[in-house]
Parts: sequence; C-alpha cells; structure tokens
Amino acid sequence: MLVTITLQTGPDSEPFTREIEAGASLQDLYNEHRSRLPYRIIAVLVNNKEEDFTYIIERPCNIRFLDMRSNLADRVYQRSLCLLYLKAVYDTIRHADVKILNSLNRGLYTEIHAPEPVTDAQITNIEKRMWELVDENLPISKTVISRDDLIKYLGNIVSSEKIELLENTPDVHYIAVCELGGYRNYFYGHVAPSTGFLRHFELHRFRSGILVRYPHPSYPDQLPPYVDDNNIFDAFEEGWEIGQLFDLSYAGDLNRETAKGKAAEIIALSERLHSAKISKIARMIKDRKKRIILIAGPSSSGKTTFSKRLIAELASLEIPALYIGTDDYFIDRNKTPLDEKGEHNFEGLDAIDVDAFDTDINALLSGETVDIPIYDFIEGTRKYGVRKESLEADHLIVIEGIHALNRHLTEHIAEDEKFRIYISPLTQLNLDDHNRIPTTDVRLIRRMIRDGRTRGNSVVQTIKSWPKVRRGEDVNIFPYNSEADIVFNSALIYELAVLRRHAENLLDQVGPDEAEYGDATRLLDFLRFFKPIEDESAIPENSILREFIGGGLV
Repeated sequence: MLVTITLQTGPDSEPFTREIEAGASLQDLYNEHRSRLPYRIIAVLVNNKEEDFTYIIERPCNIRFLDMRSNLADRVYQRSLCLLYLKAVYDTIRHADVKILNSLNRGLYTEIHAPEPVTDAQITNIEKRMWELVDENLPISKTVISRDDLIKYLGNIVSSEKIELLENTPDVHYIAVCELGGYRNYFYGHVAPSTGFLRHFELHRFRSGILVRYPHPSYPDQLPPYVDDNNIFDAFEEGWEIGQLFDLSYAGDLNRETAKGKAAEIIALSERLHSAKISKIARMIKDRKKRIILIAGPSSSGKTTFSKRLIAELASLEIPALYIGTDDYFIDRNKTPLDEKGEHNFEGLDAIDVDAFDTDINALLSGETVDIPIYDFIEGTRKYGVRKESLEADHLIVIEGIHALNRHLTEHIAEDEKFRIYISPLTQLNLDDHNRIPTTDVRLIRRMIRDGRTRGNSVVQTIKSWPKVRRGEDVNIFPYNSEADIVFNSALIYELAVLRRHAENLLDQVGPDEAEYGDATRLLDFLRFFKPIEDESAIPENSILREFIGGGLV
C-alpha cells in the first residue's frame, strides 16, 4: 500500500510531496536520499514530533530531516557523542568515573576520575577507541523503561545522583536507556541510530579535564576553530565550587531542598552571591580607576539589570555613573543592512552608528554636554532632545550592548579608560553526571517568558527566531568574550524551579501542527525534572530573574 508524505530534506529546502510504501522506516527514507543531502541527517521530525530512525511510516504525514544546522539535531549529536565517549572510557579505563560538566569552546568539558591521573597517552587511546567504534558503525539501541524500574536498576550499580533526581521528579514517568556495544546509560532525549553518524569530533586536554569537541550549527560538517576560553572556564569553576560547598550540584539536590521547604533559603543564598560578586566588580573598577565600563553578553543574560545594579553599587562607593545602551545608536531602520535572506540584520555592528557613538562618548569624557539619542523601536528612528547629559571628571560611563566588547566599537577611546565585563548565565546545576543543562536552553526559556510578558511575542515566534539570534551571537559576541577583564555568571541556582511554572503555561500553547512543536516538547520534558517553586515572594525586586518573570525594578 502506498502512503503520501510531505518531505523537507533540510532547513532551507522546499517541502515536496511523494508516495512511498507503507511500512518503510525513517532510516529507509534517509538512505534513499542520503547521497543528495549537503549534510548528514541527525534527527527527524514526523508531524513536528521528534522520532527515532526506527519509526515506521504507516499513514500520510509530514517529515522533516534535521542536520547539524538545527538546534534539535545539535542536541542529538551531543548526547550521542557523550554515549560514544563514555563507552570508550569504559573500554580503555575500566574503573573510572566520568563527569560531563558544561559547554566550553564549542565542546563539552569533562573530567575523568580514576585511581591514577589520566595521562595524555590514555586520552589518545580513548579517542582512538571512539574512532574504532565509529568505523564499526555499531547500532545504538534504545529501550524505554519506567522510572520506577530504572531506579531499581540504578540501585544495583550505585548511582546516587541519578537515583535522587528520579526519586524527586514524579512528573517523569518513562526514561530511554541506550545501549552501545554492551555499555548502558540513559539520556534525556533522542540519540543517533548508530555510531557511524558521529564523523566529526576530537579530544583536547584542557586544565585538569578533557574537552570533547564537535561540530556546531555554524560549522555543521567540521570542528569550529579552537580558542582557549579561560575566562569562561574560571566562571564555571567558581559556580561548581559554590554548588559543592552548599551541596547543590544537581537538579535532584535542588528538588530535595525545595521539598524540605528550604526554597527561600536557597533564593537568599543565590542572591547574596550575586550581590557579593557585583560588589567585588565595583571595587575592582574603583581600584583600577576606570571610566568606561563595557558590558556585553548573549541574549537573555540579564545585561540590563546587571548594569543598573552595578551603577547602584558604584554609587555606594561614591562613584556616579551614567548608563548608555548601544541600542540607542541603531541607525534608522530603513537604512539597516539586510542579511542573506533579505531581512533586517539588527545583530551586526554595521546596524550601529559607530561614528555618532564614538563622538558622543569622547565628548562626554571631555566634559561636554551631549544630546544622547533614544531609539524609538516602533518608528525605527533615533529621537533627540530628550536626554542631555554631561560628566564630571570623576564620573563613569556604563555602556551595555551586544557589541560592547568589540574593539571596533570603541577603537577611538583610550584603552586605559576601559573595563570590560562579559555576562552570561553559566548554569552550575546539571541533571546528573552525564546529562548536563545547556546554557542556551536556560537563555531561551528566559527569553520566551520575557518576550511573552513584555513584547507580546508568542513562544512560537521566540523559538523560530532563536537560530538567527544564536548565529548573531556566534559572530558578534562569543568571539570577544576573551577580551573581558572579568566574567559575571548571571545564572541563579534556583531559577529553573521558578521558570518552570512560567514556561509551562507558554509551551503548552504550542500545538503539534506548529513547526516549533519539537523544541517546545523538548523544553517541557526538560523542565519536568525540576520541582516548581511556587512562592516567588523571596525573590528580591532587583534580582536578575525579575528582568524575565516580572515584579522587578527594571
């Protein structure tokens, strides 16, 4: 029997309709088209729902192939590569404990704890074993079992953080256990059908751990350029140490303490840590006698709230500071450059009137009165005559915007005047040792809540625009984070337990007929691992989280 399907073979390709034999699998369909595709397919959506390659096509449906240019496929590749890496470590260093901690340098930072320190030769053997497994193209099987059965199984092999997570997440009922060559583990999401799909990776020694590097949506069939992210690593390491100090390293730890009624204490602890770090930064600025404070970070990092809190902290040190947002120097919308799709590109530096910005900042530093523009986002033009400012000799300027660390923005301002700050929510909690919480997912959840509350944007609009936002960050923000004098981690240990309630209400509105349904369901599944914090009264008005959930001063 023939069934009619609509097939889209890539993000930029046009869907087309054809007939196939009922009973064919997604793997069969992929094999038929594989030679004509520009990149290897990693994930497949059927009627906007992510399915395994073993899925049998029995009735008419819409099918989308996803390669590494897709966020969903990127997640599948990461999970599959983690499984491959863990299997190779298991084969080469039998008695070793592996921790997959966080993203770093377009890869994953991991640590291997063994009876003896891991040598470079052992790292080489692990990578060699990974390539052997890829060349064998071993199948990755997946078995869905109940949460209760998995808890019993884990109890036999002693995996405390995994057991605690599952015991404290009653909303999760079934888990997919993956098997590769006799090695079993579980991941919260889909994986590739076999090891042969993982054709790009490398291991790289970094500090006391190992970087597992892989392709990226901007580099779908190759490894991105290597850059040492020392500042970012230091910020992550600071977060781990704080988490370990307060026994809050995993989602299960947070759920346990929340169940004990300690949510308010955890909120107070997290907020005190933020305040202490902001105070430290303000003192550094004072001690170094800087006048230009440049603050940049990716979308939904909390740049605006952080800037206001830093200004308040500087004021407590008797250092007045003037706030300027680079968005107010956007050129008129009708002159904004277009991207490759003919859409306005507001992410690039050429969307900013750099000459006007440079002239105004230097005039302020010289003691002149300057008419600072205010950008009207409705009309798409700058307005003047509303904000006239001047500086005393001991006053500072706090400049916030995505390009603030790009030297081309301030190349005509004296370097010895500048203090650079990079801000991002570098998540210190993970689900367990092998299932991390991506920073990009936290930012996306923050953004969809804020955009729905303040800008009237639907979740569908936010998810749809997210790949474009991330491409802009890859070009305009991430290459410059190494320029920072200090990194401020804007993540809060408790935030996902608060964000869950706000995000679920929005994500539930995305129906299966929407192209963004796959991402929405993935985020919903992920958030269910957090016991919600319903009472938000303990969150202070100046918390960075208030920028997204509301009720704040900014």
